[in-house]
Amino acid sequence: MKPRTAKSMELYDVMLKRGYLKEFCEQITLNLNTDWTATRMLGYLSHYNKLPMEEVADEMLAILSDRKRIMQKHEIEETNMKWNQLMMQGFDE
Repeated sequence: MKPRTAKSMELYDVMLKRGYLKEFCEQITLNLNTDWTATRMLGYLSHYNKLPMEEVADEMLAILSDRKRIMQKHEIEETNMKWNQLMMQGFDE
């Protein structure tokens, strides 16, 4: 896993202040280690005072699933762009 970003560390601090276990906060922020994923979780948590750990973990999985889907979409779009370019220009021999 890549190191945590500043936003991910902010998420860690927010979760600790809300009374979640240190180990739980570490696991959540190790998985939500990008600005985008940490910001999504911060937004989710901003609507509630304190959620059960199970709900936070479930939201983490949903965020990671969304991120994976978006990355796959970008990969497919890039592949499609290369395919279209190949079809228009042909093979360079």
